[in-house]
Amino acid sequence: MIPVAFIRHGPTAWNEEKRLQGRADVPLSESGRLKVSGWRLPAEFESYDWVASPLIRARQTASLLRIEPAIEPAVIEMNWGEWEGHTFQELEAKYGDEVQRRAAQGLDLRPHGGESPRDVRDRVARWLDGVGRTGRPTGVVAHQGIVRAALSLATGWSMIGKPPAKMDWASVHLFMLDAGGALRMERLNISLEAEPVLE
Repeated sequence: MIPVAFIRHGPTAWNEEKRLQGRADVPLSESGRLKVSGWRLPAEFESYDWVASPLIRARQTASLLRIEPAIEPAVIEMNWGEWEGHTFQELEAKYGDEVQRRAAQGLDLRPHGGESPRDVRDRVARWLDGVGRTGRPTGVVAHQGIVRAALSLATGWSMIGKPPAKMDWASVHLFMLDAGGALRMERLNISLEAEPVLE
């Protein structure tokens, strides 16, 4: 079994405004940088082979965690197409009920001009095949869409309804990859928050 650890990037201004980011190269906000500066990578993950999304918010998060990752295009965020940069309220004002109809399709949601979560899950699965061939414990600093893809692969979640596990985004989410390429949950929500020093 090969351990694979997932970390979502820290907060950006668009996260705070509830805007869909997708491929937009939005950096961490000032408050996001401050938050991630207080994170610490647990020692058990320090020897992993680390990769990161090419987007700056993931690379900044890795840097603040003192991780020196290889850049991996396969773990870039979902392409939200024409929906990028908008809130759901703005999209509903533009497209009406169509937004909710598409969102209700779960893995097969496809934004105008974008890719579906199923597309994202398929490329994460292909990347994991490569991880399996290395046989090395691997970590990835990426995006919510990538972590959710891993959760879907591990559990069969269709992305319709609530996820099968609650995820804290200031955390490492550890999965195990077996020899056949199947992913399973190992430990979720391993906190990155630095523990207070007791005096």
